[in-house]
Amino acid sequence: MDQKLKLNEFKVAFTALKTGVPWVDYLLLGLLCGIEQWYIQVRVVTEVNRAIKDYETIEIVTPVSPVYTEKPSETSTSLPEMRLTAPWYIDEVESH
Repeated sequence: MDQKLKLNEFKVAFTALKTGVPWVDYLLLGLLCGIEQWYIQVRVVTEVNRAIKDYETIEIVTPVSPVYTEKPSETSTSLPEMRLTAPWYIDEVESH
């Protein structure tokens, strides 16, 4: 079985701790691989739990219907002026 480190932090630690003695380096690599697998597992569980908690606290917004208005047109006598707007829209002309 070929042991390889996946995370850069552990690769840097292995190169810094390498002794040059093959059997000691092999034991060090095995130890770091085990610690790395545990670290990845804990990190995944933590991130998934945090994402679930964040998802459960999301506030669901109910959709709002648009506002339909119709008033007599100033330019045409036969066609009214029709407008479809968002409920939070404030018309500058009508507000003054």
